[in-house]
Amino acid sequence: MLRFLQACSRWLANYTSAFIIVIAIVTMFFPHLFDWVRGNTQTVILGIIMLTMGLTLTTQDFKILVSRPFDIFIGACAQFLIMPGIAYLLVNVWHLEPALVLGILLVGCCPGGVSSNIMSYLCHGDVAFSVGMTCASTLLAPFMTPFLMKLVAGQIIAIDAIGMFTNILMVTIIPVAIGCFLNYVYAKKAIFPTIQSLMPGVSVICLAFIVGGVISTVHDDLLNRGLMLFLWTFAVVFCHNSLGYILGWFAGKTAGFSVAKKRTISIEVGMQNAGLATVLAGNFFAAQPLAVLPCAISCAWHSISGTILAGIYLRWDRIHERQSVKSIA
Repeated sequence: MLRFLQACSRWLANYTSAFIIVIAIVTMFFPHLFDWVRGNTQTVILGIIMLTMGLTLTTQDFKILVSRPFDIFIGACAQFLIMPGIAYLLVNVWHLEPALVLGILLVGCCPGGVSSNIMSYLCHGDVAFSVGMTCASTLLAPFMTPFLMKLVAGQIIAIDAIGMFTNILMVTIIPVAIGCFLNYVYAKKAIFPTIQSLMPGVSVICLAFIVGGVISTVHDDLLNRGLMLFLWTFAVVFCHNSLGYILGWFAGKTAGFSVAKKRTISIEVGMQNAGLATVLAGNFFAAQPLAVLPCAISCAWHSISGTILAGIYLRWDRIHERQSVKSIA
């Protein structure tokens, strides 16, 4: 039974985007399936996702923050300057309605996504740097996300910065801290590595629940306003995410990073914690239900695009390897 669960966890980690898309499609046909994913329940689910992240972190991962201050500083600056900046530019160029504007801006102001570490590993990036960036942006999120939202969205709607700070603290920092503590105390127990091996699957299932809950919320609006609403929102999410990858790579190039580090900062900047954005949109912009739509689309698309980008980087390596072999021959 345990081996079966571990195999399921690996499968879910490998096919995250496909699983989430299937859940979204099923929810469109059965919109009441995830009606229970609302409010506090949604917050708890995100807390579980962050707990799974904490369970995989060790004290060595946090030492990266001290041992590589320049790398982490450049990464954090890129994370919290590029993505909010692109989001602000896009919503003004595309002239979106206020609810969708809030969603895009919120995704832009959130920290990097947890699955970015996996993508960095797949494309031969600097995994230690990736983990360090994720830790740094998550630790800064309670301060930076409310501040940035106040800055870019304060004219659209009143931003409860204190409430947002508290909420982010509860659903990110505290669960991660609990996970790290459990890892520190029980890391040498024989059962603990087994528990850790199940965490990717738990994280993906929880993320799928959040996406399903969002689809349930916006289901009627999507049906009433047709396919164009979805496509229009997806186009903005696509541009936001793609420009994040590109500008993240150029930020690494400007800083003189190695190829591995440029790949990592590209992925870290482009992939956002859209699950956090979804929960914040539901908790703080309930009067604008469509605000969660860009967040839900980002949840699925960032996983897909991250996988695609990792594949592109690997293909680039193979092409250069073949060229090197030919030149030697």
